[in-house]
Amino acid sequence: MQTINSNTATIVFNSKGLETLSETLISKNYASLFVLVDDQTEQFCLPLLMESIPFLAAAQILRMESGEENKHIQTCIQLWEDLSTRGADRKSALVNLGGGVVTDLGGFVACTFKRGIDFYNIPTTLLAMVDASVGGKTGIDLGALKNQIGIIREPEMVVVDPRWLTTLPAVEIRSGFAEMLKHGLIADREYWEQLIQLDELQSASLTPFIHHSVVLKNEVVLQDPTEKGLRKILNYGHTLGHAIESYFLTQPDKTRLLHGEAIAIGMILEAYLSTVLTGLDVDAARAIREQFKRFYGVISFSTADITAILELLQHDKKNSHGKVNFVLLKSIGNPAIDIAVPNELFKKAFDFYLAP
Repeated sequence: MQTINSNTATIVFNSKGLETLSETLISKNYASLFVLVDDQTEQFCLPLLMESIPFLAAAQILRMESGEENKHIQTCIQLWEDLSTRGADRKSALVNLGGGVVTDLGGFVACTFKRGIDFYNIPTTLLAMVDASVGGKTGIDLGALKNQIGIIREPEMVVVDPRWLTTLPAVEIRSGFAEMLKHGLIADREYWEQLIQLDELQSASLTPFIHHSVVLKNEVVLQDPTEKGLRKILNYGHTLGHAIESYFLTQPDKTRLLHGEAIAIGMILEAYLSTVLTGLDVDAARAIREQFKRFYGVISFSTADITAILELLQHDKKNSHGKVNFVLLKSIGNPAIDIAVPNELFKKAFDFYLAP
């Protein structure tokens, strides 16, 4: 897979990535190196990293607990204190080894420690490979509200090596696949058609598509790095999806939804809104619903659930002047941005999602 250059970052693929990372870290001659892991990547991924880049044995390991519920300021404070106590300075660098929580939070910690140190992302989940670690968005949640605090700054390098995918449970593979499907819906109808032909989601069958997803996202980021216009299309499914994810995160009696599972629901809901507001063909919306239900099943929502989810929309970071703005579809592969949605359509969108 060919190396991709973003605005300031290099995205390197396969085993060549770790070789390139090793050469870069040596050439930069950092005063000290730190590797951030969570409890999962420390067990399943750190040994391969150390085997591939032996001189990282001298790096200091920073640890955090895994899971979205730990993507908050208290974790950052712990890591800032760890960096300070262990003598990190402005010539230090941080390598983030993990999924989207690790790369989001680790990037934010690096961007803010001593006003910014270099950081490198090694995404170990499909979601982080095709989305979270690429494009420079770093940040943390504010309570249950997703990504409210953050900075847009690209890492020095992203290493995308599909070997990490063999360490993942099937549910994590499925979560990342939702973002790949999104890339097709917003930018490449042929890509969408290729992905929905897959019968089962396994690392071997998905690996050939990873590079194209990164290419699609990077092309958008290159044109609009700070999300003033075009980059907003990457939020398709995320306005309602993030509200759903946040709601389930705060409900101890409900099974927590992974990011991709919540975004999959959001994409169905926003497909319905697209039929009303931006001209998406109804049959296309039904086809989108059918495909997402095939891969992700159906989650039930009570009236109280829907009310609470819609209240969370008011805190979406994409809101402007008190209005909730959506990315919708004119057709598959052809999005529209900054679409205001009348409140009365939301219940109908959930009815569409729940319809057999």
